Amino acid sequence: MTTMAARIIHVSIERDWRDVYAFMADHAKMPLWASGLSSGLTRDGDEWIAPGPLGNARVRFAPDNEFGVVDHLVTLENGAKVHNALRVVPNGDGAEVMFTILRQTGMSDEQFATDAAWVEKDLAALKTILEKDQERPKTRKDMP
Repeated sequence: MTTMAARIIHVSIERDWRDVYAFMADHAKMPLWASGLSSGLTRDGDEWIAPGPLGNARVRFAPDNEFGVVDHLVTLENGAKVHNALRVVPNGDGAEVMFTILRQTGMSDEQFATDAAWVEKDLAALKTILEKDQERPKTRKDMP
């Protein structure tokens, strides 16, 4: 087996890593920041169905854990499987989110670069959502 080329895309988020993990591990919220899932995920037993341009993909997520692992295995309709390593780790008072892109067989340099840019955009959206939510001033209804 040949080792694939890899690229790690990461973003620092000014939010407690546990909050970041909890948000990311709520799979129903993934379409809010993961643009490839913009049409949503539908639960099907232990897996989720993600409609896409290549048909319905089946997604199996890592179980909830205390280590910040949000890995997921995507199985395309043609049977191809893609392991997506997605991690959240503490970084001071904030979090570092890392996504490892593996260059799939037959993927051109341009396709690999496009995938990396897509992940960068999605992680930037995640950062915006989580940091904006934290900056929201508390209102009277938010207080006990």
